[in-house]
Parts: sequence; structure tokens; C-alpha cells
Amino acid sequence: MTTRYGLRRTPEEYERLRAQARAWEDATARLLDRVGLSEGMSCLDAGCGPGETMRLMAERVGPAGRVLGLDADGALGEQAQEMLRDAGHGQCSVTAYEIGGETLPGGTYDLVFARLLLFHLPERTEVLARLWEAVAPGGTLLVQDYDLSVVSTVPESLVVEGFTGLMTRIFEGIGCDVRVGTRLPALFAEAGIGTPDGTEIAGMVATLGPARMMLEAVVRGALPAAVARGVVEPEGAERVLARLAQEAAEHPDRPLLPPLLVGAWKTKAPTP
Repeated sequence: MTTRYGLRRTPEEYERLRAQARAWEDATARLLDRVGLSEGMSCLDAGCGPGETMRLMAERVGPAGRVLGLDADGALGEQAQEMLRDAGHGQCSVTAYEIGGETLPGGTYDLVFARLLLFHLPERTEVLARLWEAVAPGGTLLVQDYDLSVVSTVPESLVVEGFTGLMTRIFEGIGCDVRVGTRLPALFAEAGIGTPDGTEIAGMVATLGPARMMLEAVVRGALPAAVARGVVEPEGAERVLARLAQEAAEHPDRPLLPPLLVGAWKTKAPTP
């Protein structure tokens, strides 16, 4: 099984992933503390990307802990490991690994974490089941993922609605689930995990001018794959992006609601 990750693997995309991770750092840190991540624990970050969440884990588990990151992109994983080692987090390691429905490496962990992973996967239920298998007794599975359907401005804008429609068409066309965050409790049930112990929604209010560049970068990262699959025509997509740029130039301070990041977690019963 493969993740069929549909975005480009370029320096520009890597930088976008780092910016995205920084934007959600507080939301993720809050949940790491809420589930009780602490000194000496072992962690798995499934789909670790640039390693920013691994850094948050390493700060909490300390030198006696262990943090393993898995990512299909070996080049990005190497960069993540170098960043973490340069920051003094020798307890961290990253392995190139295509996450699918098979058993995950490294045994079991006190925390198994995945952020913006299921969004990209066709085998979401199977992968959730494997993530749960990797949780040690008494450990916790913590998942955060997007709901893109909410992207909008106040007042409403036909241009932004057109962009949201394009973004949805592109991501659904390459096999993503744009509302997977909201579906997490249902997916936990389908995977045999049970009802989450808790859920939390993280969001922010941005403005159209500054946010437009990030929104466009997300679409451009997936556009080649969508064009190759016949999901969209490049000329039509460029027209939508040009209208968005014009709208942002004319109304840079218009309030914009970006995607929501939904978190769900479940602690496994300890061994009797």
C-alpha cells in the first residue's frame, strides 16, 4: 500500500510545510500536554514531515525518551533529522517509510501521533487500525486533521467560494478527504478503536491578503497531480488563482477563516 501523496516534493513545498507546522504549533503542543506526554516516554510521529512536532515531543520526553518519525519522503526526513540533531535532540530519529495498512516499525509507543496524514491516504481506516496497534497499553493515539470545507470570508466572496471549490475539486480528485478531521470520531469507530476520549477543534481568523499566498501555495502544490489525472484544466485553475490574487489585493484586510484542525485522542486500557 502507498500513501499516494499528491503534493510536490520541492524546496518550496518543504518551506510551506514548515510554515504550516509553525502555524499549528500551539494547537498541537496544547494536546500533547493534555494527553500527558512527559519525561521518558516513547513517541511515534507517523508522517512527520519537517519534524517540527517531533521537536515538541522531544522537549517533553527529554533525553531519556525516544521519538521516532516516519515519512515517505526520505529527503525531507533527512532534513528533519539534521534539524533535530542540531537542536540537541539526540533521542530523535527519522526513518523513510511509506505508511499503509501494515504493522508499523519499532514496537509499541506511549504516544502515537499523526497530523495531516489521513487527509492524504486512501486507506484511512486500515492505517488508523495500524496506528492503534502501535499504541502501548496505557498509551495514547492522538490524531489531528483538516476540515477544508469552512474556508470563507466575511463578507462572503464569490471569488473565494470559487477558490474553495477549486481546492476541493483538486484534493478530492487526487484521493484526499477534505473533511477527514470532522470524520475522525467515525473513523475511530470504523477502525475498532472506539469513541475518542476527547476531541478539540483549533482554528484562527486570518486576513485575505496575507493568507492568499499560503492558500495559493497549497493548490499549486497539488495542481500538477490533479492536471495529470484530468481533474482540472491548468488554464481554468490559473484563472481562479488570478481572481483570488486580485481579490486579495483589493480587500487585503477582509477576515478569512482558514481550514480547521480537528484533534481526537484515545488512551488504550493498561495491561491488568
